[in-house]
Formats: sequence, structure tokens, C-alpha cells
Amino acid sequence: MKRLYLCLLSAGIFLSFSFCPVCPEDSLYEEWQERNFHLVPGAKEEAAILLLNQSYTQPWRAANDADGDAVPDALDPSPLDWREKGYDPFGVLEFLSWDHDWNSHKYDAGALERVVALMKEAGVGMVRLDFLWQDIEPAPGEYHFEKYDRIVDVLTRNQIRILGLLGYSASWAGPVWNGPPEKDATFVRFAKKVIARYKNRVKYWEVWNEPDSRTYWEPQDEMKRYTRLLKKVFSAAKSADPSCKIVLGGMTAGGYYAIKNVYRQGGKNYFDVANIHPFVDPLRDDRISKVRSIYKNVRRLMDQNGDADKKIWFTEIGAPGIRPGEPDKGWWEGTSPGEEQQADWVKEIYEEMPSWDVEKIFWAFFRDNHEHFKSAVDYFGLIRWDFSPKPAYAGYQREAQVWNKAWKNFFRTWMQQDSDS
Repeated sequence: MKRLYLCLLSAGIFLSFSFCPVCPEDSLYEEWQERNFHLVPGAKEEAAILLLNQSYTQPWRAANDADGDAVPDALDPSPLDWREKGYDPFGVLEFLSWDHDWNSHKYDAGALERVVALMKEAGVGMVRLDFLWQDIEPAPGEYHFEKYDRIVDVLTRNQIRILGLLGYSASWAGPVWNGPPEKDATFVRFAKKVIARYKNRVKYWEVWNEPDSRTYWEPQDEMKRYTRLLKKVFSAAKSADPSCKIVLGGMTAGGYYAIKNVYRQGGKNYFDVANIHPFVDPLRDDRISKVRSIYKNVRRLMDQNGDADKKIWFTEIGAPGIRPGEPDKGWWEGTSPGEEQQADWVKEIYEEMPSWDVEKIFWAFFRDNHEHFKSAVDYFGLIRWDFSPKPAYAGYQREAQVWNKAWKNFFRTWMQQDSDS
């Protein structure tokens, strides 16, 4: 409790409520402290947040909730910092920027509105989506933000936060889409332009996806080239928005070694959040222990490198759910789970993993794809291609409701105690 009090004082925030020696729902209070201590802004961040708050208006704000994170100001470690809901782990990966021939035009304007409404109903707190370099800058210095303005506006209107994924190489910037640009400066310029444009609504930016995988980064070189680019993007991002947070590119299930190489290449001070994709087969008996082992190894590595205060996010975790009667399609783990088995995995993930201090967990994906991956990966969605919900959708919604109800009751108890004191 003293830690939070000192933390609040350091942020220049004065609170009027009383600190009691025995708090209601004490375990939740301790968890709240642990989850949000890192969100108290430093001097540069605080100045940027205050500057933005002079003109920032969004529909989720309320008289006693200045940042709209659903935490009453009197309990919020940083009441003006609207970067995220620090207690809410419920995220999804969805390709909301996919409106191209190669992805069956997954999201035109109508589909976008429809799927975001379903996300809100499910209790999604944050969406991870691609800000594709090729879309935004199809030719050097030629920027097109119309589609992304629309996506950000729809999500903001529905009170869903955004993790923006910056990638991949534009056709004019490098020989392949899944490799670094020929000149780092071209990508850095693009990233800074995007971050500056959306700094009053998007506060988390991920630099590339799975740079430890040959599918998304070629050639592999023990993270040398990626770390070099990460350092430059980090510096540019902080100059564009000192209050933004840089998320390490999501590493695969073997990402321990990739993150170790990031440290070896001097990347320690160039990311705010670590990021892994701990996919496992939900049909395995040891599925939970397998994910826990991946997480613990990364946590231990970060602690050993002086990054104990940095959080770990799972920005992709999931499994297919094949409808009864559909042809059995495999994925990289082998036999595909059915829709009910997928729903069971959703339940296990969101009941178990937030207790490990995993701050955000993004289910991949929210909606099925239309024969894009040509495997069971197309069936990772919580909803089907036709927007009909799977059992996993109801499971995700139920877990989000239980989680949020617990925290709302906790906040309500605290506020009642304050008014009675």
C-alpha cells in the first residue's frame, strides 16, 4: 500500500481517500498495485499526457473517470493516463486492415462496423491490428491514411483500445515483404509518421511480427538486423509521442532465444513490453504447463537482464475450432480441435494465465478467414467467416464478464469505504 502511495506522490497526484491497514478484497488490491505500478508516468510521459488531455475527448470518459479506463480516479495510479485499462487482459488479434484481393477483402466498411460491434459485445478491451506500410506509403513520401483513420475511429467510438503492429516492407523499400528494408531510415520515417498521426488514440506500437521466424523475417541472423531497426524506431517513436509504449515484435514459442539475442545485441532499453506467441496444442494433456514453461523461461531471462518491471504480453495465442461435419484440416500442431474443444481452451487460457502476471492476452483470431492460410489456421476465429458466433465466442464473453465484474465490485467496495470513512 505504501508503494502505491509513494507512486502516486511521485506522479504529482493528490488523493483524498483514506488508506486503511486492512483493505477489502485485499488480494485484489495487491494485484491491482502490481498490475499498475509500471503505468505511473515519468516526467516526459506525464507532460505528453497532460498536453494531449487539453484537447482529447472521447465518449468513454466520465466525471469520476478522467482517462476512461473504467477505474475511478481516486484509485487510479495515474488518472489522466488513458493508455490502457491496466486490469483488463482481454485482447484479440484481428486483421481489420485487410481489404485486398489477397485476403478476400475481409473488411470493407460494413464488415468493419459489424465485427467491432461483436467485439464490444464480447468484452474485447484491446485489438492488435496491422498498420501495413505498403497500404500507408505505397510510394516514397506518398501517404494514404483514409482506411486507417476509419478503423481507428470505429474502435475508439466503441471504447476498444489499439495495439498497432508496424510492418512489413513496402514493395519499393526492399526486395521482399518479409524482410527488413534496404534502408532503415525509410521504415523509421514511416513509423514516426504513423505514431505522430494517431498519438491521441493509439498508445501501444509493436515493431514487426515474429521477427524470429523465417515466415516474417528473412534472412535470420540471431536478431542483429531486427534489433538495429528496433533501436531506431524506439527513439523515433518517443520523439513523436513520449507517452507511447513500444512492444517487442511478437516472438514464436521458441522466442526465449530470440529475446536473449535482443539483449545480446544491446536492445534492453529499446522496448517497454516483451511479447511472445506461446501456441500449444490444446489437445495435449500438458498444455497449460507447456505455456507456463515458455512464459517462466522468458520471465527469468528478463529478470536476469534487469527487466523485472517490464510486463509480458501474449499477443497471439489460440487454436482452430472446426465445426462438426467440416473436413478435418490440420495445422502446425497436427489434429485440429473441434469448436467445443476450442471453447474449452479459451476458458482455460483466461482463467489461468492472467494470474501469472501476463498483462494482456490476445486470442488469435477474432474472425475466421476465407481460405487464406489453406489450413485449419483459417478457423482460429471466435466467430465464423459468416459472423456467426462459435462456442468460443460465448466462452470468451463469459470470462470477460466474470473478470470485469470482479474488478468493478472491487472498485465499488473501495469507493464505498472511502465515502463511509
